[in-house]
Amino acid sequence: MKNLVAILFIGLLSLGITAQEKVAQIEFETEVIDYGTIDKGADGKRVFTFTNTGDAPLVISKVKSTCGCTVPKKPEKPILPGETGEIVVKYDTKRVNPFRKTITVTSNAKGQETVALMIKGKVIDPSKENPLEKKTKSVMEQ
Repeated sequence: MKNLVAILFIGLLSLGITAQEKVAQIEFETEVIDYGTIDKGADGKRVFTFTNTGDAPLVISKVKSTCGCTVPKKPEKPILPGETGEIVVKYDTKRVNPFRKTITVTSNAKGQETVALMIKGKVIDPSKENPLEKKTKSVMEQ
């Protein structure tokens, strides 16, 4: 009887050791979105698409930006293994100037609990003439 209990105990212990831990993994299509040069007041909404490449549900717990001019929105539901999700980012295009902002994503993805995404670009006001871009006639053309 003692041998049977010992064999069962060893069998259960070995099952626990060989059982693999299920983990979520996150893989983004891109970690940088370049808006390029856009007009003041243009649509500032862009989307970061990602896939859960793990074998456990992926939970995005927090998404935050470096300033109030960038508003990110995270998925509310867990992303199941093999499924894709989106993080929507809206930049305030009323601010004329070049920009480079970081969005920090916190999740339960093993080894990538925190991922830094970036948006960049330049907002211009087409109604204001830039004196540096003004074309002047050369001496030869006059």
